[in-house]
Amino acid sequence: MLCQRTIKSVTRTTGVGLHSGRRVEITLRPAAPNTGIVFHRIDLPEPVDLPASAMAVGDTRMASVLQKGDVRVSTVEHLMSACAGLGIDNLHVDLTAEEVPIMDGSAGTFVFLLQSAGIEEQNAAKEFIRVLEPVEVREGEGASAKWARLEPYDGFSLAFSIDFHHPAIDATSNFAEIDFAKHSYIKEIARARTFGFMQDVENLRAAGLARGGSLDNAIVMDEFRVLNSDGLRYDDEFVKHKILDAIGDLYLVGKPLIARYVAQVGPRHEQPARARPAGAPRRLGTRHLRIEVGRPPSLPRRLGDGVTPG
Repeated sequence: MLCQRTIKSVTRTTGVGLHSGRRVEITLRPAAPNTGIVFHRIDLPEPVDLPASAMAVGDTRMASVLQKGDVRVSTVEHLMSACAGLGIDNLHVDLTAEEVPIMDGSAGTFVFLLQSAGIEEQNAAKEFIRVLEPVEVREGEGASAKWARLEPYDGFSLAFSIDFHHPAIDATSNFAEIDFAKHSYIKEIARARTFGFMQDVENLRAAGLARGGSLDNAIVMDEFRVLNSDGLRYDDEFVKHKILDAIGDLYLVGKPLIARYVAQVGPRHEQPARARPAGAPRRLGTRHLRIEVGRPPSLPRRLGDGVTPG
């Protein structure tokens, strides 16, 4: 039986919000079985709890935002991706501002924090959501089209294509696929950084976005090249970061998926895992999904990096 996981001890760090530019302290705490991942805005006069849930997503402009009334927690996708990659089911996340810190623009720092705190198996069976029939959302046509599809699959796999029409991106691989039963999330995905374009900075900041962005926490490009002196961490870092984001966004369903996710993004689009096209179904029934407990039949034994509690 596969068991739920949390961390063994409290760990914390500080950073800045990518979009707000505000300093924020983040504290990660162990959580009881079946708690899920819960964000806590402890900076408010009355602390507010925001469980990580797809139903709580309130904004998807350039980041995934959880919202309860007027209270928000922004840019949750990198931490959620790290939790999915390490198989963390239950976690309390305390924040002293509305945005999860961007750190170096990847999930690497969060992986380090979670591993440093220790990963502990709990006395409760892990639950999965198995996709039974293909589900697809699509928006736009031709070169501007974006689409995403979940397909039945015995395991968890993601395949991503990007087409940004930019020399620096076009010079790298625009397609990547990762299978959690075959590939290492930590080695192959976690360190891929977010990226942006100098020509977009003024408009983004006028919209209240990217105020904390810099060469220290993003890959930045002008019209022709990457401006970071250290270059890229992976030959296909751009598309791998899209996979990193998708892993985090999909984990907002509250349980690991047993499915294959396939997506394509055109120039400067938010990725489909965050989008809510007008024709997309808002409710999926038992025809599409099924919850399975413990070790579902035919699920590969190796999940993610096979982190061994100890």
